[in-house]
Amino acid sequence: MKDPHPLKTILNKDFKQPPPQLPPLKKWIHIDAQNQTLRLIQEEPQARIKLQAKVSTARNGLGEQCNSFKTPRGWHIIRAKIGGNHPKGAVFSARRWTGEIYSTELEQKHPQRDWILTRILWLSGIEPGFNRSGEQDSMRRYIYIHGTNEADKIGAPHSHGCIRMLDDDLINLFKRIKPITPVLIE
Repeated sequence: MKDPHPLKTILNKDFKQPPPQLPPLKKWIHIDAQNQTLRLIQEEPQARIKLQAKVSTARNGLGEQCNSFKTPRGWHIIRAKIGGNHPKGAVFSARRWTGEIYSTELEQKHPQRDWILTRILWLSGIEPGFNRSGEQDSMRRYIYIHGTNEADKIGAPHSHGCIRMLDDDLINLFKRIKPITPVLIE
């Protein structure tokens, strides 16, 4: 009988195995929506958690449908890393820096904004018919891991579908990964 995956012990649960199109996992991100936790996992030379941080997934729960304002499940990859040369608190709109740095005064001027701050890790689903293509396409839904102005909401589902992180945790994660890094959202 095959030994259980070493991460089953670390994560204290089974996890969805990666699809065959992914190369063997060396470093990947696990997002646990139930516990509102993100873990950066390195599998070699032995499986271990390299970073753990609280996050905020969607207020509407998990789901793949376009316009559902839910966080999509399943295997994804980091499609693009955006904002690496910008300051902490940089404000993004349509994945471009607006030239602004977040402040409470700026928020008061624009109370309806969904603030995307500091860095963006743009996700692309890799499971056709589930989180890739058609009305379930995570990339076309503009699902990101990004910074937030609502630090008090981290640790509880509150986003519009993206995964929000504290700015310092996001900067730390951003430095440690490359595009195409696998991401599992459960």
